[in-house]
Amino acid sequence: MTHADQPQLTFNGNCEEAFASYAAIFGATPSVLMRFKDLPGLTQTPESWGDKVMHAQIDIGGARLMGSDRADHLYDKAQGLTVSITVDTPEGAERFFAALSEGGKITMPMAETFWAQRFGMVVDRFDKAL
Repeated sequence: MTHADQPQLTFNGNCEEAFASYAAIFGATPSVLMRFKDLPGLTQTPESWGDKVMHAQIDIGGARLMGSDRADHLYDKAQGLTVSITVDTPEGAERFFAALSEGGKITMPMAETFWAQRFGMVVDRFDKAL
């Protein structure tokens, strides 16, 4: 069986902070946090990046979200990618939207649409382009 429900987000050095925030927002616990310094034989990563995140993983309601840090010369801002969050109630949607938009940029305000009781879009504060 093939699964395509595991988005991998890349960060410019703030993956750990982002995943701690996501864990708090969604009431989850990161299940994996591996640092570059823990990789045996790794010689391509600068020593200053030892504490940065090579792989983070959090399970949210049966879905898996993964992430990692990338050094400036390797980091590219994601384009054409969104992560969708589906919740059971309009109140839940409002709560998550408010938390994710704090310090971020709302690109579509939360509202009722013909396809959903609540729908909105936000670029969270961890996007370095803000």
